[in-house]
Amino acid sequence: MNDQILARAAALAGTSCYVFDIDALKERVAFLRGHLPEGVLLCYAVKANPFLAGEIAPVIDRLEICSPGELAICERLGCDPGRYVISGVYKAPDVMEGQFSRGGSETYTVESLSQYRLLKGLALAAKKPMRLLIRLTSGSQFGLSKPDAEAVLTDALAQPLLSVAGLQFYSGTQKTSAKRLAKELAELDAYLKELKERCAYEAEELEYGPGLPASYFQGETFDEEAHLLALSEALDAMSFSGRIILELGRGIAAGCGSYLTRVVDEKIIDGQRFAITDGGIHQLAYYGQFMAMKHPYIHLLTPHPGAEEEEWTIFGSLCTVNDILVKRIPLAGLSAGDVLVFERAGAYCVTEGMSLFLSRDLPAVVLCSGGTLRLARKNTPTDGLNTPLGAPFSADHRY
Repeated sequence: MNDQILARAAALAGTSCYVFDIDALKERVAFLRGHLPEGVLLCYAVKANPFLAGEIAPVIDRLEICSPGELAICERLGCDPGRYVISGVYKAPDVMEGQFSRGGSETYTVESLSQYRLLKGLALAAKKPMRLLIRLTSGSQFGLSKPDAEAVLTDALAQPLLSVAGLQFYSGTQKTSAKRLAKELAELDAYLKELKERCAYEAEELEYGPGLPASYFQGETFDEEAHLLALSEALDAMSFSGRIILELGRGIAAGCGSYLTRVVDEKIIDGQRFAITDGGIHQLAYYGQFMAMKHPYIHLLTPHPGAEEEEWTIFGSLCTVNDILVKRIPLAGLSAGDVLVFERAGAYCVTEGMSLFLSRDLPAVVLCSGGTLRLARKNTPTDGLNTPLGAPFSADHRY
């Protein structure tokens, strides 16, 4: 996706906006498949970017859904429920009942003993089979301890309507240590053997979140191909012969997105150049950023040939001193009206920011495929969401 296409997107949607390159997204999936062992399946976490769920569904093996809202999004997009794994530490009973009554081909994770009782009860009440994945904890609030996991497994194996497909295990994001991945996989492999010996249970699948890193900032050195090779060797070293599914939400989506925001003001204070944009930290959040000290990949949509580079600190339009997008970054010829392109914004940025702070509009979302642009969300007012019910307001009001 080149700057000419981004300029068209900015003209179509206005700024600030997100632009997601669907071709790059699908190329990324193909790249990952080409660098992982044959037969390894890929899972996309919808939370990474729900706007990509319908686009990626045809080329991915599984969609991880963690909330009622994500479930509704996937249903509206016509995604295949047989590819859903419905996860999350809180599964609202009414939502689970509604989904299970409509479907039955989806997979449900078990994150606690009470969740297991809920899901078991739904299957028994409906007299329908249910497919489960037991999530093991890594020490966080997610998942079950091994004793609780084995208690669930023992009970489930005695239930004709329940099928335990296997285990799910995630231990974090942005994991760069190949040794850590190898250690985790070796431990999971050993535990699967233990379950076979102690519980007479042989898992069909292991869903694993390796936390594949995304390189967000200039100067970072990370050899992704070497990392994928090490991950592949660790997977090949396992004695487990069932399906391996890797959840790679950030690792799939990060590189396909750009965030466009326009410079609306500029000033010099005590020799420092400050630029104000129509966006801000409520719309753009890079994992690992700390007070804008690191420099993300950023460029001017329209360059200024021959202009001298000067250091600029870029602020958003929120009324807080913390609204700093990037500090002291060299840019040539920056001036009001210029559009800044923040790259590698495909994962989480679109939903992770403080989007309702100051009741600023939600940015537009544009999807690009084959050079064709589609407006997936228009610039959307949020003042109505922040107005008490029953109070008069105008949906057209702007500051």
